[in-house]
Amino acid sequence: MKEEKQSFETKLENAKVILETLSNPELSLEEGMKKYQEGIAILKEATKMLEEAKLTYTKLQEKEALA
Repeated sequence: MKEEKQSFETKLENAKVILETLSNPELSLEEGMKKYQEGIAILKEATKMLEEAKLTYTKLQEKEALA
């Protein structure tokens, strides 16, 4: 099944949900580690999206300055 590309905002919201889940004292160590790894992966993806947006913005600013 093809995974749909999530927006930056959706990724951040998912990370918040995972953080709330990790705050549950009844969460098992195994499940907590899975959620932690999932959260780290989501944050890496969101960071990559943010860096790409910054790069695009910088390129547009440079292009505008040359015009």
